[in-house]
Amino acid sequence: MSDSAARDRDAVEEKSAFAHAEIAPDRTVAYGDHPDQVIDLWAPAHGWTNMPLVVLLHGGAWRAPYDRRHVSPLAAFLTDRGFAVASVEYRRGADPSSAGEGNAAGEGNAAGRWPETFDDVAAAMDAIPAVAARELPEADLRRIVVTGHSAGGHLALWAAARHVLPEGSPWRLPEPPPLRGVVALAPIADLLTAAKLGICSGAVHELLGGEEGFAERRPHVDPAVLLPTGIATHIVQGCDDIVVPQSVAEAFVAAAATAGETVGLTLLDEIGHFPLIDPSTDACALVAEELEQLAW
Repeated sequence: MSDSAARDRDAVEEKSAFAHAEIAPDRTVAYGDHPDQVIDLWAPAHGWTNMPLVVLLHGGAWRAPYDRRHVSPLAAFLTDRGFAVASVEYRRGADPSSAGEGNAAGEGNAAGRWPETFDDVAAAMDAIPAVAARELPEADLRRIVVTGHSAGGHLALWAAARHVLPEGSPWRLPEPPPLRGVVALAPIADLLTAAKLGICSGAVHELLGGEEGFAERRPHVDPAVLLPTGIATHIVQGCDDIVVPQSVAEAFVAAAATAGETVGLTLLDEIGHFPLIDPSTDACALVAEELEQLAW
């Protein structure tokens, strides 16, 4: 496929994914004091009980303009498939008042906030069992699967690897998190490969504070060096993805193999970046099936 044709396909797929109306959750709960520290909760459809819980981390290059609302149709789709869903919001971009405080830029469209993005994902993941026990009695907390798309896929893989973070990391867990597994969708799974490719207009270097921050911070947040985790992990990747290319997922799978861990990889022909979160596509239905396989 020519570069022009690939860009045209990507634009069509993105438009379709974002064309769905936002769907309100059943309830929203806070896990902190910041307005972005909230979790949207969806109960399983049809009154089902004892259903698996999917923790959903949205993408958007860790940038402020992209929030959890764009994956609300996916969350609703998953409830129709019998899941309870907890969709996590977290701080993104850069606080305009934080220029010079460790962010690559003091602009609201910079990628990520250090360390707030990771503070929030860690805090949300730690809070979810108690929140779900109280607010989602329909969920079976023995069957939690975390998923995320793009930058959210990176965060999902990171959330499952906190027990192998370097000693002294504020996010390190003393034991593996209580997860059945991870299904990462076109994830920014290998930060070194992604940075070399310059994906999302240099978002990886922005997230880690530029060239200096990259070397210092990468050991704490790159899923490709936080291996093995011992947690079942599967990646779903479109072969025609020009946003986060297939090579990023393949680099992570290779790193896992080198570390002695097997990571599943499903490659979808003639699929780009956005169909994985678009409920109108067969690719999204396949994502639900992968979640079902890990959860059940």
